[in-house]
Amino acid sequence: MERTPPDRCRVLESYQDGVRAIRQLAERVGDWEAPTPCADWRLVDLAGHLRCVAENFLEYLQDAPDSRLAKLFAQDAASAVLIRQQARQNAAELAVLPPEPGPERIMAFGVSAGAYADLMPDMWDRTHLIYRGTKYTVGDHAGAACVEWHLHAWDMASAVGARYRPRDPDLLVSAWHWGVPHLPLASGDAWESVLRSSGRSPRWPSASEGGEGSGGRTRVRRASRRNSI
Repeated sequence: MERTPPDRCRVLESYQDGVRAIRQLAERVGDWEAPTPCADWRLVDLAGHLRCVAENFLEYLQDAPDSRLAKLFAQDAASAVLIRQQARQNAAELAVLPPEPGPERIMAFGVSAGAYADLMPDMWDRTHLIYRGTKYTVGDHAGAACVEWHLHAWDMASAVGARYRPRDPDLLVSAWHWGVPHLPLASGDAWESVLRSSGRSPRWPSASEGGEGSGGRTRVRRASRRNSI
């Protein structure tokens, strides 16, 4: 079944919503050593991952269509292979980060995420990568970035005992189909589908299942997608 690409204005708004949510939730953190839904990751680790992913997304955008990510997807490898390779990259990048406090990592995240937001509108239709013969644009990857930020906003909210649901979850469903083409999306409520498809339990921490730490510590990253995606 053919799917309609997500609306550009809604993607741009959702991207800014996700970045803003992460920065606001970071201000509520009292203990950066608190566990998160991302397996084995404390909040300070999640903040480091966010910094790395935002820096990577900016690099991929500036180097498109010849980025490291594009070369990875050009191999037309199975989803499981993409997941493993991105998970290794995410773990390696986090391991070599300097031991910064959480707020500094979130500040660095905001700088890179903001630079990405400044550049992407003028590059919207540029080829970002080609996967199994299909061209995906910068706009498609911007949708994947939306998924990434809102998932990690939910992780942060869960870690501080708050509830989080994005303002436009239906947009994230469309963004997933176009920005995370190598991973299937579960059916059901839009936001819960995104959570479950990324390996998270909407009932965390009461449920034993949980997301693995995007782009990565989430299936979006292990695949992002994020991705990183």
